[in-house]
Amino acid sequence: MSTIEFNDALINLETYLRSFAFNFTKNEEDAKDLTQETMLKAITYRKQYTPKTNFKAWVFTIMRNLFINNYRRKVKAGTIFDNTKESYLLNLKTENHANPDNHMLGLELKNQLLNLEKEYKQPFDMHFEGYKYQEIADQLNIPIGTVKSRIHIARQKLLAKLPDYNQN
Repeated sequence: MSTIEFNDALINLETYLRSFAFNFTKNEEDAKDLTQETMLKAITYRKQYTPKTNFKAWVFTIMRNLFINNYRRKVKAGTIFDNTKESYLLNLKTENHANPDNHMLGLELKNQLLNLEKEYKQPFDMHFEGYKYQEIADQLNIPIGTVKSRIHIARQKLLAKLPDYNQN
């Protein structure tokens, strides 16, 4: 496929790309940006396209991957746009963890954790520290189902002892 044929095929897909992008973004401006970014990437990696294969699918896959990567980047950064008229930039990580209520909850939670039976406390603590279920099961030499069950029971016991903090 020559450069002119490639560019013509890409330009002919532009309206379809914008429509597809709008399904992802739900915002006209973001859809235009995603479309433009997709077309630029397609042109940049034109040599990666295999002639006589589905060109439309290739370009749409580029768009889907761009959207997914951008979404992951935004989530990792902890920022999102709220898409209202004002388009506020929301930072999801700006919670104030040092407020008195959180401090009191932390103290009460630590106190109640100390009172949990060892069979529930140990798996719960390990899970809270970031261990995966299988790692906990291997280390404690118990089945993975037992680990899940004990963590669930520990949560239920803590919620019962801290009814003021139950968010359900």
